[in-house]
This record gives sequence, C-alpha cells and structure tokens, in this order.
Amino acid sequence: MSRNAYKEAMTADITDKEMDWKMEKRKGLEKHMIGENGLEYTLGEDGFYYPDLKLPEEGLYNIGKYGLMRWKYLRTCRRWEYIRMLLAGELYKHLREIDDECHERMEFLMGKMKAGARITEELKSTDFMQWIGLVNNVRNAAEEIVLKELVYF
Repeated sequence: MSRNAYKEAMTADITDKEMDWKMEKRKGLEKHMIGENGLEYTLGEDGFYYPDLKLPEEGLYNIGKYGLMRWKYLRTCRRWEYIRMLLAGELYKHLREIDDECHERMEFLMGKMKAGARITEELKSTDFMQWIGLVNNVRNAAEEIVLKELVYF
C-alpha cells in the first residue's frame, strides 16, 4: 500500500468513526425540546442543542419622515434602546406612533403660530410672496420644536 493510499484509508476510518460516534450520541436525544426556561431548543448536527430564537411577528407600517428620523436616531445614538425595542417587537409600532404624533403636533403648532403671526387668507390674496415666507418660517419653527420634543429625546 502506498503512503498516500494509507493516509486516505486512515482519514476515511477516522471520519467513519467520528460519524458513528455522533450517530450513537444522537440516537438517545430528542430533535426538539423545551428547556427549563421555557425556550424551545433544536438539536444541531454537532450534538448540541441551540435555542430557537425568533423575533415576534409585527405588522408592517408605512413609516413617514419623522418615523425614519427617529429610527436613524435610535440606531446611531440610542443603540441599547433600539435593540431592546427590536427584540421585544415594539420598534415599528413605536416608530409609527412617533410619526403620527409628530404630524398631529405639527398641525397644532402651525395653527397656533399662524394665528399668532396674523397669517390669513387675506394676506395670501394681497401679498402671496410674503405669505409664503411667513408660512415657511412658521413651518420651520414648528418642525424644530417637534424634532426636539418628539424625535431627538
């Protein structure tokens, strides 16, 4: 027998022995089990049990501008909170709530600020460019308040 043929035969024997050992070990074990902590486990090919971890089912929501801004902020600046909400299945619900709340707050603030700045339909019909400038100022101020209060906290 040549040297290479001998090595191949030895490697094949070891592989077969390992496979036999693994099969013997797996015969007495269940494929799936529930541990003391209530988690489900699945038997791997190496003979160890691995937990079946799954994220909770969440509904998919259309997340708008403010929800995406909150998502980026959580992901970069509040990583631990982002991961906690993601694993608990609360992230998309939170982002949708933030987005809805921001839109409602923007409408409220813009209404109050327009009244305070005396922005009326009459001004719109007489001096349109001034009306646009004032409305843009009010919108920017309201958005700054909303971002500070609801998105970046």
